[in-house]
Amino acid sequence: MMMKTFVHRTPYVSEEELMDYNAFCQMLPGASSTQVLTLIGYKRGGIPLAILTLIIWILPACILMGGLSFFLEYINEGSSKGHVFKFMGPMTVGFLFYAATKAFNISINNTITRVIMIVSAFATYLLFKMPWVFPLLIVLGGVVTNLSSKRIPQNEEAPYKIKWWNIWLFAIIFITAGVLSETARKDNWHDRRQINLFENLYRSGSLVFGGGQVLIPMMYEQFVARPESQNLLQRNPNVIKISREDFFTGSAMVRAIPGPVFSVASFMGGVAMKGKSSSLQLIGCIIGAIAIFLPSALLVLFFFPIWHNIKKYAVVYRALEGINAVVVGIMIAAAFYMMKDIAITDWKDFFLAVIVLVMTWVLLTFSKLPSPIIVIICLLLGWVF
Repeated sequence: MMMKTFVHRTPYVSEEELMDYNAFCQMLPGASSTQVLTLIGYKRGGIPLAILTLIIWILPACILMGGLSFFLEYINEGSSKGHVFKFMGPMTVGFLFYAATKAFNISINNTITRVIMIVSAFATYLLFKMPWVFPLLIVLGGVVTNLSSKRIPQNEEAPYKIKWWNIWLFAIIFITAGVLSETARKDNWHDRRQINLFENLYRSGSLVFGGGQVLIPMMYEQFVARPESQNLLQRNPNVIKISREDFFTGSAMVRAIPGPVFSVASFMGGVAMKGKSSSLQLIGCIIGAIAIFLPSALLVLFFFPIWHNIKKYAVVYRALEGINAVVVGIMIAAAFYMMKDIAITDWKDFFLAVIVLVMTWVLLTFSKLPSPIIVIICLLLGWVF
């Protein structure tokens, strides 16, 4: 779509530039499609147009997903909720299995990536409620594939020295958010929930390699699985928690609307602040949108000026090989973990849930049916059965 719109229809960038932007954004954590569009704006009009492009791109989806968090109030009051959204969980897992198989075909192509994928999958499944497991696996994956230089040798051309200070703002926000979040929790600040929400989502946006399909399980760990830990509840009884039903509804509906999957953070932010007041819930939606997209924007705008220098480092490409293998392992483990958490009341529901899961994967893999149509089909199935 970007090639058709920004190269062929209106030549804002060349085909080579767009492919170069895409390759660069795949190497960064965050929302890749959003980063590519931000770079097109940056190329045409510098920082101001890049920021305007980013806002225009994310605004419709964030408004729709944020609005859904308010609509859930009315769904909860009706008796139809348990029926219409009955198969949202299995459908979400079907999307995740599809993303995992697609990523597997691209990223797993030798022995070391297979080993990294398997180890990452087992580690993620067993330690899913531990928030440090994702960044630790990503770092280890990048280190392991740099132990050998045979697959991706260093170019003879000596790379220029990179000025890493360009990333200072991203790091300062990351560290400050973490410190303030922990301080707000310990000292029981009045606005601690908003601060914790920003830190949770900013951290997720900073560590997501693989786009929205990896963001969904990371959010599931943060807002659904982890808050069930008794040890955590003893230390932090006010931890942000989202019900499985609401989580699966949001993660399914984000695929039924146009725009980036990362806009689901606007929904999660609204649900996290639900029950306080309408104004606080709106603030939660805004915090969700800003916190999840801000790391993507900062990383792409600060790193792009030194992209041509980064390309000369073979170590970057070796690390990406391992990181992508870890991402596949995380998606596989998360799909199985989320599947076991889907509430099944009887054998009939279990049988139907399996059919929905498999049907979702088959339709995504072997047909050109758009994602919104698949979501609508699953909603209709829930209404019928």
